[in-house]
Amino acid sequence: MASAGDEELAASKTDGFKVGEKKTVEEYAKLDQNDESLNRWKASLGISNSPTLPVDPKDDRRCVIHSLALETAGRPDIVIDLSVPGALESLRSKPFAIKEGAKFRMKATFRVQRDVLSGLKYVQVVKRKGIRVSKDEEMLGSYAPNTQEKPLHEKKFAEDEAPSGMLARGHYEAASRFVDDDDQDHLKFDWSFDIAKDWK
Repeated sequence: MASAGDEELAASKTDGFKVGEKKTVEEYAKLDQNDESLNRWKASLGISNSPTLPVDPKDDRRCVIHSLALETAGRPDIVIDLSVPGALESLRSKPFAIKEGAKFRMKATFRVQRDVLSGLKYVQVVKRKGIRVSKDEEMLGSYAPNTQEKPLHEKKFAEDEAPSGMLARGHYEAASRFVDDDDQDHLKFDWSFDIAKDWK
């Protein structure tokens, strides 16, 4: 599958929503320190007094996706470690099998560095024989840079169910994108999977 076009992988927009003014983590930490509800919001983002992790000055990414996993009850997770060279390429060329009708969920592990990441979303388009069969979008949330106390963020997606039946079995190709409220891509990749009678 040629990579899905930007229009196909576009994240949905909420009418009237405007991205707020950008602030540094330090500015957020000092903001209205006596406001209890704002302090709870800052804590939910992970803004704390814990020192942030060191960042390679040559690495200008704000969000680094470390791994993706497929979780299914009673089975070991299928984990793709994205720090391994060639991991993204093998996602496309070496499809994994999902048992028809199986319930599963995806999980992403990632690090945020430098600034607060606002409105991280995962967008996915799935095609079979060149025809789009689904487009899914999952809001992952907003996150402060990772700290020594919390070196990685982990987000589990909503549970999904694989299609079933003879017509559903076969090879699928997908294009995925992690994008934020500023429409900045943090990871964009193509991959493939098979729906099969059983796990392989």
